[in-house]
Amino acid sequence: MKVFVAGAGGAIGRSLVPQLVANGHEVVGMTRSPSKRDLVRSLGARPVIADALSADEVAAAVAAAEPEAIVHELTSLSGPMSMKAARHPERFEGAIMTGRLRTEAADHLLAAGRAVGARRFVAQSFGAFRFARTGGPALSEDEPIDPHAGGPLQPGIDAILHLERAVTSIDWGEGLALRYGGFYGPWTSVSLDPDAVLAGPVRRRRLPIIGQGGGITSYVHVDDAAAATVIAVERGRPGVYNIVDDEPAPQREWLPVLAQALGAKPPRHMPRWFARLLAGETATAMMTDAKGSSNLKARRELGWQPRYPSWRQGFMEGLGERDD
Repeated sequence: MKVFVAGAGGAIGRSLVPQLVANGHEVVGMTRSPSKRDLVRSLGARPVIADALSADEVAAAVAAAEPEAIVHELTSLSGPMSMKAARHPERFEGAIMTGRLRTEAADHLLAAGRAVGARRFVAQSFGAFRFARTGGPALSEDEPIDPHAGGPLQPGIDAILHLERAVTSIDWGEGLALRYGGFYGPWTSVSLDPDAVLAGPVRRRRLPIIGQGGGITSYVHVDDAAAATVIAVERGRPGVYNIVDDEPAPQREWLPVLAQALGAKPPRHMPRWFARLLAGETATAMMTDAKGSSNLKARRELGWQPRYPSWRQGFMEGLGERDD
């Protein structure tokens, strides 16, 4: 197929584009940065420069490409997050921009897809962790995101819900929203890069186990996430899918393993009350109360089989290598 990838130069785009090309697809990769033109070309795609927040630029880029499938991989979460931003994520510039990309940019891409007669639309959603008052430790897609969670995460939740509803309700094609887990691997926040957003604090022992460390995270290697996305481009019924590995795990389990994989000392421990003072309630709850996601639907309906079914293996083997 002809596939249009918005966000081709991002962490998942760098893995996704080569996998699409390897499967015989013709790929046009959109990026807003002219400096990434050569990168996108080196991945095997034809680069196009456009501002995702400009309806006219998106419409022109998609019209010129005439794709049969569109993939929305646009976020703006690669920069460092300060303690102030952790306390007030609703004020974090990257989160604000990502919210716009999940709403305004998604609407622009959907309108452009309708205009050119695309028959498939796949979009990046989020499923690394969930805050819920009911359900088990790993939530399925049938257990809805609370639309009125409140607090500083509400703008982000609203954006995710907008994206998922818009994509899965299109009447001109098949729309799939993929709730990716926390990425690890090359170009992600958990990698061997010394400046990686999450790995850096782990190396410096600045990410402690908070309280009992019971908050659950679902991870996925970036190449496994890309492989699931290729499947979603090629087949699969419309709907929402959790793209996470087989082992949702509490912070007290995954953080020491990650520290070991990075060659760092074991993480420190911090009382919950003190973490609230330093990082705020949201960041503290993520490490103490959050729930993970189940991948049973993606395995069953998409036939997806991750190369790294557990972060235990993936952290040790996949932080700096690629499945090219």
